[in-house]
Amino acid sequence: AGRRGGRRVVGAVAGKATGNHKDKRLVIGAAVGALAGAAVGSYMDNQEKALKEELSGSGVKVVRDGDKLRLDIPAQLTFDINRSDIRSNLYPVFNDIAKVLRDYEKTMLVIAGHTDDTGAYQYTMTLSQARADSVKQYLTAQNVQAIRIETQGYGPSYPIVPNTSEANRALNRRVEIHIEPIVQ
Repeated sequence: AGRRGGRRVVGAVAGKATGNHKDKRLVIGAAVGALAGAAVGSYMDNQEKALKEELSGSGVKVVRDGDKLRLDIPAQLTFDINRSDIRSNLYPVFNDIAKVLRDYEKTMLVIAGHTDDTGAYQYTMTLSQARADSVKQYLTAQNVQAIRIETQGYGPSYPIVPNTSEANRALNRRVEIHIEPIVQ
């Protein structure tokens, strides 16, 4: 039940991050185009399929929630402890993510960094933001348009499971890429 409840919180995080940016979406829509009506579902179906194919076996989970997608990237795969630079062995995974994001440019992205509850609160907030920013920088270096990307560091504020064991803390240390269609 905790995991399910946590996912609702994560959905709320994504909604908070992307829900109040109508003006930015209009600007992005003007830059890259927007989707309308029935085209949204088909577009996101195709993007989901492409992401699952590209990321198969990578450890990155592709999660669908209505017309939104979420990539769950475990931080232990991506970053060394207390570091915000992406491990070089994960570059191919991020290259695959970037390839699909370039092919499906009618989407807005929110990169959310999360930590467990160990360490000083301000430190974890800063680290989670730095990790989200690193992912953005990598994706923009791979020609994903920066205008489409927002970042947010949430620190330990939105755990997906209680921080009651090292295994749970490892699950809570993650980066998520929320992918939302840009609609007219």
